[in-house]
Amino acid sequence: MRVAVTADPEIPVPPLLYGGAERVVETLVCGLKARGHSVTLFANAASQVPCELVPYAGAGSVSWSDTLKNMRLVARTVEHGGFDVVHSFGRLAYLLQLLPRRIPKIMSYGRWVSARSVILGNILSRGSLRFTSCSRFMIEKVKGLGAWSVIYHGIPLDRYTFCPAVAADAPLIYLGRIEPLKGAHLAIEAARISGRRLIIAGNVEKEHMGYFKRAVEPHLGDRVRYVGPVDDRQKSGLLGEALAFLMPVLWKEPFGLVMAEALACGTPVIAFRNGGSPPEIVEDGMNGFLCDDARGMAECARKAGMIDRAGCRRSAEARFSEGAMVGAYEKLYTELVWRSKKSA
Repeated sequence: MRVAVTADPEIPVPPLLYGGAERVVETLVCGLKARGHSVTLFANAASQVPCELVPYAGAGSVSWSDTLKNMRLVARTVEHGGFDVVHSFGRLAYLLQLLPRRIPKIMSYGRWVSARSVILGNILSRGSLRFTSCSRFMIEKVKGLGAWSVIYHGIPLDRYTFCPAVAADAPLIYLGRIEPLKGAHLAIEAARISGRRLIIAGNVEKEHMGYFKRAVEPHLGDRVRYVGPVDDRQKSGLLGEALAFLMPVLWKEPFGLVMAEALACGTPVIAFRNGGSPPEIVEDGMNGFLCDDARGMAECARKAGMIDRAGCRRSAEARFSEGAMVGAYEKLYTELVWRSKKSA
């Protein structure tokens, strides 16, 4: 099958450090190539992928000028490329010229879904556009507006080393952007109450430096350690050596790729149940725990040693692996291509 995949232009695929959508795109194109499909990726010029790369002409998604350049590039390449399906992880606007065409198209959402974009996509595509989401939670308000499939993000399991056991005094870990809505301060509070050490890893954007200095930095020392941004190798080591991964988010998380990464290392996930997607990823009492606040998180941390770490790895393999995600998209491609040919 010949597949065109679009990402947004700002961040290369894969990202150097953080960029959840770009990591998912990398995993997908590598998996499709490994299964014998021909893949063309529209992405940032610095991308390093094992498939044909078409660098975007426009560098940003905010600029209308850049959006028009990228839309025309995608349309021109697809119309003359003999593709079977177009799969977008970028802006729907990049597909505008292609929407009325018969070629099957997929719009995958890894962020908030606009009802307006779904309605517009349906109208302009005349039914040739399928929507996918990385969690059921994300589409609660729009699932009646279009044809949806829920396909969870997957990760390349070989990048994450399974650790079957950890030290008796193993720390807890918080890994993610350091900002108020991600709840690093609550991870610190939970670790303090539980009596466990805490490792914090992640980047601090300039606009959140005040939060870091006010809510995180004063607590750093022997019990709370900040290690800064980490790459995949460092991430695997930190997650694997932890008793549990803390996810105290104060917003509605669309998916949270780091939860799957923790499970792949055998590390239980302790997350706030009202944080969006965690109830779909965390099987309470099986591969982690769901809780409501920092005190509840501390209580769960005290029970984390009871979780079967091999079971955590198995849940990642079955539900959040590269194979699970690529297989689901491959099945969807086949269905859409068959439907398109049948209606021709």
